[in-house]
Amino acid sequence: MKHVSILIPNGHTSLVNIAGTHQIFNQINGISTKMGGKPVFDVHLVGLSKEAKQDTGLFTVYPDCTIGEVKKTDMIIIPAIHNEQYEGIERNKEFIPWMIDHYKNGAELVSFCIGAYLLAATGLLKGRKCATHWAHAANFRKMFPDVDLVDDRIMTAEDRIYTSGGAYSYLNLLLYLIEKNAGRDAAILASKMFMIDIDKDSQSPFIIFEGQKDHGDELIMEAQHIIENNYTEKMTVDELAAELALSRRSLERRFKKATANTVFEYMQRTKVEAAKKHLESGRKTVHEVMYDVGYNDPKSFRDLFRNHTGMSPADYRSKFAY
Repeated sequence: MKHVSILIPNGHTSLVNIAGTHQIFNQINGISTKMGGKPVFDVHLVGLSKEAKQDTGLFTVYPDCTIGEVKKTDMIIIPAIHNEQYEGIERNKEFIPWMIDHYKNGAELVSFCIGAYLLAATGLLKGRKCATHWAHAANFRKMFPDVDLVDDRIMTAEDRIYTSGGAYSYLNLLLYLIEKNAGRDAAILASKMFMIDIDKDSQSPFIIFEGQKDHGDELIMEAQHIIENNYTEKMTVDELAAELALSRRSLERRFKKATANTVFEYMQRTKVEAAKKHLESGRKTVHEVMYDVGYNDPKSFRDLFRNHTGMSPADYRSKFAY
């Protein structure tokens, strides 16, 4: 049976992540027993003390044990921590050497949503892929530039380290872990019982592209505003560089450093975000939206849209139109 340590961080943490994981893993134990097997997960709530009051004042969680009482664990689960990121890490820094030691001794590490910040603070994500909530992508890259953040993914799995994207995508990672430890049949049954969409692997349809603007480069900020205010036009990178009195090479270098996107990527993502808003309103056809954002080739528009959202424009409109 796999010993699972669900961390109970100090501060404001996701009780949904904690309670949901506890419930589903224990439910899997019951399923496994009914299917003639043995319980799969030995689940424990692990804290820095025997009482963890939430900053909201609404809840108090009483861990089963403290980190000093856990001599061996097979899986460590980090829920989302909603405090300001540096504060969240500082208030929970005692978990960091403990996680590193257990990882070196064979434990798996799992982070949900913005729990990835605490995981990244261990240094164990350096050079590895990581998912987190798409709205935190720019800030996460700024804090941990040596981590390969894949902000369109619902989950990652690499070298005994697993991460999930935003909010309730942690459920998809739980299904993955259930399949890995209890088998495909148990994962499918859990999917049906809890009505979780199995084999879902992208959070792209849910991303709202706003562009990284907390960078301090005034000229690049102007470039962003020009792009966002003229997304219906077929502006080239050379034309934008000329308008800003920069060489194309300088513009590309500064733009990438400031926004984590190339100029062309930023132009495309701006067009796609505008198209999404038009499609969500449901008042225009896909072709009308295509023309509105500066495209006249249906295949090119469809390919661009699918590349950034994982869905066709028509499917997106059907799913999100109001």
